Amino acid sequence: MTSVTWLIWLLLSILPEIYADLHPVGLIQTPLGPVWIQLDERTPNHRQSFIELAEAGYWDSLTFNRVIPNFVAQGGCPDTPEGFTDPEYLLAPEFHPELTHVYGAVGAGRDDNLGKVSARCQFYIVQNPEGLHRLDGDYTVFGKVIKGMDIIDRIVSVQRDSSDQPLS
Repeated sequence: MTSVTWLIWLLLSILPEIYADLHPVGLIQTPLGPVWIQLDERTPNHRQSFIELAEAGYWDSLTFNRVIPNFVAQGGCPDTPEGFTDPEYLLAPEFHPELTHVYGAVGAGRDDNLGKVSARCQFYIVQNPEGLHRLDGDYTVFGKVIKGMDIIDRIVSVQRDSSDQPLS
């Protein structure tokens, strides 16, 4: 039910009705419907990494593997060595005071590390309507959902196990 398939990357010039700026826009196709995200130019390394992995089909058929109501829907590589220890899959933080953990923010997952280094294959979408501002300055926000938060709201409401993995 929460399978994530990365279909296509589009430049805004192709879809001007979605947004006015020329920022990369991605489509996450889930069984519950599409989720459109915009990637922010102020986080060039996270943005480029996300595009590269999407174009390579890295996330095809993976799921949101951690869903917590009033917190996040998280997807990408689950706790794997490549996601959290392989230097090829790590990114230095790109914090900006304007990029905060508001409802619909897209951020980079990471394990607990002093350098606040992101796992480039792990991402989350903030589902708390009040935001998660306690994460600001600790986790990189590199985009936002521009359409489809109703889908994310439905995804986090599914039954889950004790480790917050969806059961369906």
